[in-house]
Amino acid sequence: MSEAPFDIFGHPSAGEARPFSRATRAGGLVFVSGHSAPHDPANGVHRGETAAEQTRNALGMVDRILREAGSSLDRAAQVTMLITDPADYAECNAEYVKHFPNGLPARHTARFGVPTEAKVAFACIALAGDAA
Repeated sequence: MSEAPFDIFGHPSAGEARPFSRATRAGGLVFVSGHSAPHDPANGVHRGETAAEQTRNALGMVDRILREAGSSLDRAAQVTMLITDPADYAECNAEYVKHFPNGLPARHTARFGVPTEAKVAFACIALAGDAA
């Protein structure tokens, strides 16, 4: 059997409710699945009350995943912002731009409605290697 042509980060367990990996690395790129801010109240982790807090925490999560894969938000080429309420768009944008001081990657925004109370989530594609 040949080796997989890509690396998987955070492969889900069998039967997991969220059947996707956190990220994959292939062809010099890192592809990060959509992630909202971490939320685990039993362990004192809360995603945030406001759209800005959730944006900050979700992008922090995406950056940690990128760093695990040998990249960072500084190397993001494309970002997808998923929001549940268009009324949060300006608040999310105001926080979002703070995370890309060296220039904004290409981005598109879509409304999402997964069974969660998250206000915002992010997916991205970044260059692999040379994590900042």
